[in-house]
Amino acid sequence: QVQVVESGGGLAHNGGSLTLSCAASGRTSGGVNIGWFRQAPGKEREFVAAISQTGRNQYYADSVTGRFAVSRNNNNNTAYLQLNSLQPEDTGIYYCAVKEGMIIAVYSRSGWTYWGQGTQVTVSS
Repeated sequence: QVQVVESGGGLAHNGGSLTLSCAASGRTSGGVNIGWFRQAPGKEREFVAAISQTGRNQYYADSVTGRFAVSRNNNNNTAYLQLNSLQPEDTGIYYCAVKEGMIIAVYSRSGWTYWGQGTQVTVSS
């Protein structure tokens, strides 16, 4: 199995920034795609951003485009989500997701195989 661990959540004020990290470890069949989803209380988990196994392709939800940025390190096993210009609406638990091989359905929860435990992001007004 693949272990997924995310970290970096915390408290930020409106307009502030946070950086989230996601590390994928274990036996993988080549490179891994890494994505981010978030879930606010009483709401369904929604797609936030993702980066392909090579780092060439990046994907963003409309709600975060221009504010968030995904990247990954040289080993392609750790990804980062830079959250800028944070708004209270960004509050929620952020989950890291991993999929080996080709990306099939990047925007859907069902398109990802492994999930982290989540890290809380809270943005105050």
